[in-house]
Amino acid sequence: MTREDMLAALIAQAQTGGADLVTLRAIVEEASELGADRVLTRIGLEDDHAQGDIDELRELLEAWRSAKASAWKATVEWVVRGVLALLLIGIAVRLGVFGLLR
Repeated sequence: MTREDMLAALIAQAQTGGADLVTLRAIVEEASELGADRVLTRIGLEDDHAQGDIDELRELLEAWRSAKASAWKATVEWVVRGVLALLLIGIAVRLGVFGLLR
């Protein structure tokens, strides 16, 4: 019996015999499972390789985050180095160090 058939049978049971709590819970559970299966099918994750695909996507996402963090860190380091170099050049000019080198 497919999920659709099970859900239809539960709904029919609820309509004819009244819906007790167990039947309502079973309807909700079957409807949830059916909806989850449909979503997984629509996004292409219904096959046996889905878990591996998700694991690989997580690894790629983690690598992207790591690369992005490293790029920001390197950018900040270069900016700080540039500012410090300009500061040192400014101090040298102010002290007249370049005039002493001639």
